[in-house]
Amino acid sequence: MTPFTERVIHIIQSIPEGKVMTYGGVARAAGSPRGARQVVRILHSMSKKYKLPWHRVINAKGMIALTEDESNSLQRLYLQGEGVSFNEKGVVDLKQFQFEPECAD
Repeated sequence: MTPFTERVIHIIQSIPEGKVMTYGGVARAAGSPRGARQVVRILHSMSKKYKLPWHRVINAKGMIALTEDESNSLQRLYLQGEGVSFNEKGVVDLKQFQFEPECAD
């Protein structure tokens, strides 16, 4: 496992309930500002193995990136269950709900 992958896993595991991070925000915090797509791959391939709170990672617009209806609805339900709210266009207020990790380690 690469050091970047390890940092991404640690950062995603540290997102508290009721907060979100963007794919790019996770990548920046892990030391690779242009690594958002790699964060997507890590989430896709390692969420189950490392019990990652995958639902707390959204896109830079504050929206759920998953396009499949069932996955999109599940992510929205998980976030709402943690107190994250969406506006009428399905956007999360990042100023209110975005998590900023203390350090990237």
